[in-house]
Amino acid sequence: MFIRQTFITVIIVALIACGEYGNRSQAQKLEDPSQVTEIHSVLDAQVAAWNRGDIEGFMAGYANSPDTTFVSGDTVTHGWQTVLDRYKKNYNSRDKMGSLEFSDLEITMLDKTTAVADGRWKLTRGGDTPHGRFTLVLRRSKGGWRIVHDHTTSLTS
Repeated sequence: MFIRQTFITVIIVALIACGEYGNRSQAQKLEDPSQVTEIHSVLDAQVAAWNRGDIEGFMAGYANSPDTTFVSGDTVTHGWQTVLDRYKKNYNSRDKMGSLEFSDLEITMLDKTTAVADGRWKLTRGGDTPHGRFTLVLRRSKGGWRIVHDHTTSLTS
């Protein structure tokens, strides 16, 4: 009886260990450091473009597609051009653009061509420092990683 219980326990532990190893192995396959680095580069390029006053350069991080979606507050904007027009309307001067920074960035690979990036954003301007959080869905295409869905919250202080 003791040998049978010990054998069953060993089998259960082995199965759990194999399952955990399989889960870690799958996560390691998805967390390709080069892909995460490429995504960081896209977001770093966006910050640099914004801080130069280059909204079109900032928008290069988004998929130039009618399916690109931007959600902020109670507003949903569809289409790369519409998102660009929204940014140009809301940030029509260097004073309004301020200086952008991203922080607390976490990137999760969903598969080899899809990732989610969560983080914080902050604008430093003369009179205020609006800030908030964002969740981005990025897809990899021939042109590299691009944002296809942006959900951004906004607070002012």
